[in-house]
Order: sequence, then C-alpha cells, then structure tokens
Amino acid sequence: VKCLLIIFVGDVRVRSQVGFEPERRGSHPYLGVDFRTLHSRAESAGSIPARRVRRLFSFQRHLLSSRLLRGAPHLNPLHILDEDYCGQAKCMLEKVGSWNFDIFLFDRLTNGNSLVFLTFNLLNQYGLIELFQLDMVKLRRFLVLVQEDYHNQNPYHNAVHAADVTQAMHCYLREPKLAQSLTSFDILLGLLAAATHDLDHPGVNQPFLIKTNHYLAALYRNTSVLENHHWRSAVGLLRETELFSNLPAEDSIERQLGSLILATDISRQNEYLSRFRTHLDENDLCLGNASHRHFVLQMALKCADICNPCRPWELSKQWSEKVTEEFFHQGDIEKKHKLEISPLCDSEANTIASVQIGFMTYVVEPLFAEWARFSDTRLSQTMLGHLGLNKASWSAMEPEASGSSEEGESEPGRATEEPSSRVLSQGSQES
Repeated sequence: VKCLLIIFVGDVRVRSQVGFEPERRGSHPYLGVDFRTLHSRAESAGSIPARRVRRLFSFQRHLLSSRLLRGAPHLNPLHILDEDYCGQAKCMLEKVGSWNFDIFLFDRLTNGNSLVFLTFNLLNQYGLIELFQLDMVKLRRFLVLVQEDYHNQNPYHNAVHAADVTQAMHCYLREPKLAQSLTSFDILLGLLAAATHDLDHPGVNQPFLIKTNHYLAALYRNTSVLENHHWRSAVGLLRETELFSNLPAEDSIERQLGSLILATDISRQNEYLSRFRTHLDENDLCLGNASHRHFVLQMALKCADICNPCRPWELSKQWSEKVTEEFFHQGDIEKKHKLEISPLCDSEANTIASVQIGFMTYVVEPLFAEWARFSDTRLSQTMLGHLGLNKASWSAMEPEASGSSEEGESEPGRATEEPSSRVLSQGSQES
C-alpha cells in the first residue's frame, strides 16, 4: 500500500489509499480506536469501493464546476443532472456574502464539496489567485486535501462546518471597517485560517485527549492541543503541495496562520474577549497597525467559529443538533470506558436546549456584543437579533423537555446556573 507520511514538529499524520491507519498511542484502551471512525455508521463490505466511486463523481463535478466558474462551455451535454446541480451552486455563489447563505444546501449541490468550491471561489473573487500568482493545480490539490482531512463522520466538526466558518469569515471581511483596512495578505490569511481551523478534528475535545493520555496531549503539553494540531496539519498540507513556495514570506504565512487558528481555543475565550473589550473601551484600535489588524482578524475568526447561534433558526437549529450529537457521543464513549463524563456530554443530564442556552449565555452573547461595539452595522444587529430569537426558541422548548420531571425542576435553570467555566471547559469542542 502506497502511503504518504507527513511529519511536522512531531505531529504525525498518515494518509493512505485505503483509508487511515489507527493511531495507537498512550496506555488507555480507548486509544486503540481510530478517531476517524468515531462517528461512523456500520457499512457494508463494499463500502470502500463505493467511497471511491463517490470520490470519482466528486472529482468530475470539481472539473465541471471549475469550468463553469471560469465561464468555459461544457463539452458533454449528457451530464444533465451535474449541469443542473452546478448551475444552482453557481447561483448560490453569487450570494455568498449573504448571512442567510444555506451551507447545507450548497454542500448537497456540490456533492459534498462545499469547502473546495466555496474557498476557491472566494480566493478568486478577492483576486488573490492572480495577485499571489498561485498555481491553480497546486491550489486545487491543497483544497481537496484539506477537505479530505476533515472527518465527515463527525456530526459537527467536519468540512461543512469549515465551509460555514469560511463563508462567515467572508461576511466579516466585507464589513466596512475591515474592508477599508485589511490588506490582500490579511484576507488570504483570514480565509485560509477559516478553511483549516479545525483540520483533522477527532470529534472529541481537549480534556478527553488529556485524560486518555493521547500522544497529541503530550506533544503539545496539554495546551491548545487541538488548535496546535489543526495548525500543524494545515502547515503540513501547505508544504506538501508547495502552494506558497513562490512567496518569500512563506515562514511568516505559517506563523500568522498559526496565530489565527490558536485564537479559536475557546478555553482562552475570556483572555481574548477582555483584551478586545479594553481596546474598545480605550478606543485605541488602529487598523493601520499590522498587529492591530491581526488581532481583529483573530476576533473575526473567533466570531465565525461560533456564529451558529446567530444564524437564522432553520440553519442554527441544525448546527445545534449536530454539535450536541457529537457531545453526547463523546459522553457515551466515556461511559463505556468508565471515564469521568465531560460537562455537557451526558445525554441523561442535558438536553439540546440546555446546552445551547448555556453556550449562548456565557460564550456567544458576550463575544458578539463586543463585536457589535466594534462593527456597529446591519449585519451585527441581524446577528444579535437572530441570537435573541434562537435563545428564546430553545428556552420555549426546554420546559417541555423537563416537564415530566417528578420534582418539576426546570432544565434551563440548571443550565444557566452553571458558571461560564463549565461551558468553557469543553475545551474547543464546540468551536
């Protein structure tokens, strides 16, 4: 079997033609299980060939869509379904800056390739491909590898989430204060960080990796374990594809990309929020200053990463269900292996509503309130409006979920009484 091994600062990742090899590190019995099959369903013996067929169709649609996006005529009139789907996807991309953009629909129209199509389109739309003289073949390969290195078995931390965060980042980059100040290099970094910010996410959080003695926890000394891994994984793919080999500032790109991705560590939420609030109180953010622009990019990425509660209800509800499914799956694994169940991961003690109400109250609302102070625009008010309505919708559901309790105890009360540290202790699970 022909394999490709990427080694970067001790972070080892193996990609094979027949799938991924299990990672067997540490002493805990759970570590004999491949993270990449955590959320997978039972598949038939012919599932591998089926995946290869789907990947082939996916590649064909890649080629067709890229031709359509460039305005080139399609030479084969037989692919009526593909033309129809790609035509609809192209129409959606014309409104890629809309906050109501339905990433789930776009992913279906692109046959599960939303991250590749959306990121490529945005890089082209901003003129970054031409400006930085990016090789089209290398770029396409990089984006495909990025998409493949997300675990689509994960209910939440998958390529669709990365595409959604990238689309949100695009919305923020268009906000007046940023659009007037950011350089093309800033925009390139912001989009790449959004696309790769959860690369190779295992579907479990940092505390889980630490308590199971996973080798990544030891490698990064229990500090921003997942975020460091996402960053190193992204750098590995950049170096493998040599996407920026023609740029003299390649090392700088890698470092600044890391700085952005590391900012998504939700356990450091209060640190970044306090610094942001201080800047706003003192009114001393100067976007002509490169370090200040970079900090604003960090805050923009943090907002994009957890903006699901600020989307319209139809979209927000789907994300809430997916992230809670991932939480509860981790809790089930912890129960099975007799580990302490992580906060919010016990399906018997929590509901989707209680998890979301706590997350909105302690994490999302404070961040987006400060972002609205920084960028007081229609988009910011729209996001806060959706956030309020979505929280009210979950609150209305929660009494029904707990109404059968013999003691009559209200789940929302239990959820909102928890200190913010309980929500943040999820490490970077929701982000």
